[in-house]
Amino acid sequence: MTAMSELGVAAAIGALALASVGCGGSDSDRENDDSRVAIATTVAPITSIVSNVGGHRVQITGIVPEGTNSHTFEPEPSVAELLSSVDVVYLNGLVLEEPTKELAEQKNLADGAEMIELGSECIEEPEYAYDFSFPESGGKPNPHLWTNPRHALCYAEVVRDDLSARDPDNADYYADNYERFESMVDELDIAMRDSFSTIPKRELLTYHDAYAYFARDYDWNVIGAIQVSDFEDPTPKEVAALIEQVRDSKVPAIFGSEVFPSPVLEQIGKETGARYVDVLRDDDLPGAPGDDEHSWVGLMHFDYVTMTEALGGDAAALKAFTPRNVAPDEAEYPQ
Repeated sequence: MTAMSELGVAAAIGALALASVGCGGSDSDRENDDSRVAIATTVAPITSIVSNVGGHRVQITGIVPEGTNSHTFEPEPSVAELLSSVDVVYLNGLVLEEPTKELAEQKNLADGAEMIELGSECIEEPEYAYDFSFPESGGKPNPHLWTNPRHALCYAEVVRDDLSARDPDNADYYADNYERFESMVDELDIAMRDSFSTIPKRELLTYHDAYAYFARDYDWNVIGAIQVSDFEDPTPKEVAALIEQVRDSKVPAIFGSEVFPSPVLEQIGKETGARYVDVLRDDDLPGAPGDDEHSWVGLMHFDYVTMTEALGGDAAALKAFTPRNVAPDEAEYPQ
């Protein structure tokens, strides 16, 4: 896990503070010539989606460093200064970023600024997924909507509508970017379905249960997740049950996380003969900021090519798809 250094936070805040003003003449004490909407975002996939809609007409600073456990991330107190300088904060919601949300609620937002929980705007409570890492008894639904392209597109739609209301002079620009993003998501969806149709058995065992909503739309069966709700390793009894599941299902591969190595998954792989693939990501974008693959769509492309090939499918359709940003991505991504 990586930690946000105080210098890194201070630099990001400083950069945003120089560029941010209220939208449409805010009553806050922000003073600057930059008329762009000032935005804070939480996890990197959301930052990327917002950037694809807002392009160069907005100023975006991410809060949660890539490679960090976003469920347990505690923002530095200095992030309060960032929150006080923006017009809007886009969060995932669904109880993902509670410490950041609490910090914003402690009177750290500027007058007229808002927090918008994208996930909560895109699904209603009956649609919540509860599962291995997010049991219903814990009261926290699975928050990973963005691994399902349909929900990511909904995030973009919410952002488009909100930015258009805040900045009506650029509403056509945001609408055009959304339309290009929608076309790209449709293209990705077709490639995913083509590639997935070649997989003999779409059964998924992962370290972190980030694919529940994806599985619903693409006819996958999530047979288990190693990371339990308290983010500790499972008990020996739970491990034994997972080993039995993998043996019974005869899946050829099980999937770990690049940023959270799992000796337990490695053990399950050795005992069952399943290949242990430890490179999946759920909110750590591939590549470096500025690269086309360093994007929400680049993340989806990487994960689903990896899954398809590891499970014996043909990823040709996905590989023919080119990840790209549909608008300039000038966001600040903390590392």
